[in-house]
Amino acid sequence: MGSVSVEIPTKVLTNTSSKVKMPVVGMGSAPDFTCKKDTKDAIIEAIKQGYRHFDTAAAYGSEQALGEGLKEAIELGLVTREQLFVTSKLWVTENHPHLVVPALQKSLKNLQLEYLDLYLIHWPLSSQPGKFSFPIDVADLLPFDVKGVWESMEESLKLGLTKAIGVSNFSVKKLQNLLSVANVLPAVNQVEMNLAWQQKELREFCNANGIVLTAFSPLRKGASRGANEVMENDMLKEIADAHGKSVAQISLRWLYEQGVTFVPKSYDKERMGQNLAIFDWKLTKEDHEKIDQIKQNRLIPGPTKPGLNDLWDDEI
Repeated sequence: MGSVSVEIPTKVLTNTSSKVKMPVVGMGSAPDFTCKKDTKDAIIEAIKQGYRHFDTAAAYGSEQALGEGLKEAIELGLVTREQLFVTSKLWVTENHPHLVVPALQKSLKNLQLEYLDLYLIHWPLSSQPGKFSFPIDVADLLPFDVKGVWESMEESLKLGLTKAIGVSNFSVKKLQNLLSVANVLPAVNQVEMNLAWQQKELREFCNANGIVLTAFSPLRKGASRGANEVMENDMLKEIADAHGKSVAQISLRWLYEQGVTFVPKSYDKERMGQNLAIFDWKLTKEDHEKIDQIKQNRLIPGPTKPGLNDLWDDEI
């Protein structure tokens, strides 16, 4: 049986001059997928199912495999470059004014693309150039020149290397700092967001400033710390059963109803399809009230070792 292609709704990036449209669901390609062939096959399958938005980062090590998958899909006539939406991210070692454009050019080379649709600052941190390690050693951190880096991000926009620029893992306070020096406002802030980390304050701030939120770890996967408060939540299982859906579909539908975009990671053909089967039904008022009661805590503490006290500015 062939894949059924789903038409995915888009969200306008209001802080872009040409009002770029971003598909609300993207396919994440974070580093737990190291096998290039698996990545490539999954990307072609995703495109057949209707995915057009692909999310990667210099630090993930998946840019090359993603680029090969997209190139093959274009050559097969499954999609054109103009129909795709590709996001990558600037790693902390290049988060310095003079290194932004070369880092973006390197990502484009890896992806075999002439431009990105969206380029994000991965973390509001800078570290020693050329010294890649994960987690990042706190001793390697350097002051983050937000004004200088953002000017270089704006330059990459002028050069046509990307159609939109934004950030990732920025708190309200860090966004306020950025907005005070930016000529072009960030189009997107990509952060952890899921039913057990709903980011209410950040959502309100981003909405008020035309910044589209993208949720990573939308199903609260991505770390092996204890039980998954979303996927193993009995109340969510009841809501899912009442709709004849899975807990994952309830989670993604909730995000969609909040007006955010999201990048689940699944290379499983069936789950890829399930993650798109969320547009022709709705959650009830009662569902929302129950979801509002879920205990909140952050899953991803940050990329450094040891952790940083002021990374999130104590925002909940």
